[in-house]
Amino acid sequence: MLLEQRNWRTQKLSTRRRGTGIWTTTLRCVSARTAISSLRTGGSTNAETGLLQGYEMATAAFEEGKINRVVLVSDGVANVGATGPDAILAQIKEFSNDGITLSAIGVGFLNYNDVLLEQLVNNGDGNYTYLDNDDEATELFSSGLTGLLEVIASDAKIQVEFNPDTVLQYRLVGYENRALTTKQFRDDTVDAGEVGAGNSVTALYELVLVEGSPEGAIADVRVRYADPESGDVTEISSVVVTSEIDRATSEASPRFLFSAAVTEFAEILRDSPWVHDGSLGAVLEEAQEAVSLMDETPRDREFIDLVERAIRLSDG
Repeated sequence: MLLEQRNWRTQKLSTRRRGTGIWTTTLRCVSARTAISSLRTGGSTNAETGLLQGYEMATAAFEEGKINRVVLVSDGVANVGATGPDAILAQIKEFSNDGITLSAIGVGFLNYNDVLLEQLVNNGDGNYTYLDNDDEATELFSSGLTGLLEVIASDAKIQVEFNPDTVLQYRLVGYENRALTTKQFRDDTVDAGEVGAGNSVTALYELVLVEGSPEGAIADVRVRYADPESGDVTEISSVVVTSEIDRATSEASPRFLFSAAVTEFAEILRDSPWVHDGSLGAVLEEAQEAVSLMDETPRDREFIDLVERAIRLSDG
C-alpha cells in the first residue's frame, strides 16, 4: 500500500486500484486523515506498478528542500508484474538519485518477504521497519513519524579497528549483510545506512582479551556520515582503552545489560552456534534484572512479554 502526502495539505485524488492496494477517494478535496482511512487492501500484489505509481505521484509533487518520500506498506510479496527484485531495484535507485527516497513498512507473516523489502530500502536510501500490532503502528505514525521521514545522517558507517596487543578475538553480532571492506569506509560512493531524527544505532561486539595484556588501547572507533542536504562528509573518532572496561557484569549499566539480553535472544532464535549454552530462561532473568534497575519503557516491557511468549511456545 502506498501513501503520498504533500505537506499535509488537502488535495484532489482520483479513484485507482493497484495490486499493492486500493485508492478509494472521491473527486472532492479530502484531508490526509480521511484519505488514509479510506485505503483498503485487496487482490494480488503488483509491487512494481504500485511503486512506480507512488514515485510518479511523488515526482509530480516534488519540492526542493522538502521531504520527498514514498512510503510502502506491504508484506513484500510480489506475485504480479515484475516479481524479481532486479527490475524494481534499478528504477528505485534512479528515483533516489533524483531526491525521492523510500520507506518500507513491513506487515503480515507466514509468506512475509523480508529480503525484498530490505533490498528496496537499500536502493531507495530510506528506512525499513516492521509492525506487528496496532500500538506499534500508532507509535510509528505519531511520535515516531519525524524519525521515519527526517534523515539527519546519510550513508552512515562505523569502523572499529582492534588492537592485537590487547584483543585476542572479536566478533560483530549481526549486520552480516551490511559489512564493508576497510577501503569502502572512506569511499563516499559506497551506499550505507540512513539515520532518522531521534533514532540511534547500536553495534555490539563480543571480545576475548589477551590474558595479562598491558593497559592501553583496545580499539579505534570511527563514525563517518554525510549531511543529507549539503552532502558534506563528517568523520569522528574515539579511542577505547582497557580502563573503560567493566570487569564484571555487575559493573555494567542496566541499559547495556538489557541490550545484551536482547542480543542473546536474537542469537538463540536464529540458532547461533555462539550461544549453544544460552537459554530463554536466562535471557528473561537478565532482562528483568536490568529493567528493575532503570526506568522501564513500553519497549522494554514489550520485549519481556515477547521472551515470556517464546518460553511458553517452546515449552508447549
